[in-house]
Amino acid sequence: MQILVVGSIALDSVETPFGKIEEGLGGSATHFSTSASFLSPPYLVGVVGQDFPQQHLDFLASRGVHLEGLQKKEGKTFRWKGRYEFDLNTAHTLDTQLNVFLSFYPELPSSYRNKEIVFLANIDPELQMKVIEQAQNPKLIALDTMNFWISSKKEALIKTLNKVNLMFINEGEARELTGESNLVKAARKIRSWGPQTIALKRGEYGALLFHGDEIFSAPGLPLEEIKDPTGAGDSFAGGFLGYLAKSGDLSFNNLKKATIYGSVMASFNVEDFSLDRFRRLKNEEIEMRYQEFMKLAHF
Repeated sequence: MQILVVGSIALDSVETPFGKIEEGLGGSATHFSTSASFLSPPYLVGVVGQDFPQQHLDFLASRGVHLEGLQKKEGKTFRWKGRYEFDLNTAHTLDTQLNVFLSFYPELPSSYRNKEIVFLANIDPELQMKVIEQAQNPKLIALDTMNFWISSKKEALIKTLNKVNLMFINEGEARELTGESNLVKAARKIRSWGPQTIALKRGEYGALLFHGDEIFSAPGLPLEEIKDPTGAGDSFAGGFLGYLAKSGDLSFNNLKKATIYGSVMASFNVEDFSLDRFRRLKNEEIEMRYQEFMKLAHF
């Protein structure tokens, strides 16, 4: 199966207690695509400005990411600046400049419309719906979101969820979206709106997978080196859907394996700034870490 991804492409400036980076390659679609590329290179739709460095396009192309759907517009590329404290759980936004992303409209090339898996990365839920309307009979539609859309466009988000099979969401977002403090109840409410599968991201504590009446808990892997958590959730989704695309199996047992692969890719992402850890990542390392997760999950 092949993956279509629509989302943001950005230049991120990030500071953590362990260092900082100025205008590194970032954005939800970028982190997702790079992560997924180790398993199934996706077809990317996004927008950048005239100032977007060619070296970043070359990197994505070197990973096998399909860039025919990338729009290049007059103006500047989307920029985000943030800072993390020692717990690394919360990003403090210092500056956001939407630039060309403000007027982004996701027009799918004709060759992109028949992809079996569609990933709607963190963008306006009304634009996510526009992508769904252009897709031609996908086998799986997955969606991610964030607090901003939950608070400002909740009605549109719930309407879009009605067309979605799988939702990626973190603990805080799930509680805010549903008004439920209990995550099991929150997942049940989200399922009532459409998605029959919820991948609930819990950061360093792992992930929960809800599918029908089934629940799977994936462990968090204790890491010695954590520098930058930016894009970890998108990297999780990339590993998850990349594995599903590679295997072509949407059964619950395979969704559990996908959850582990998502956790594996997220664990590598946080070990360096921007996408730098992925630049030197080898397939053998991915399989070795998958085995580490298997040991943690087995007793």
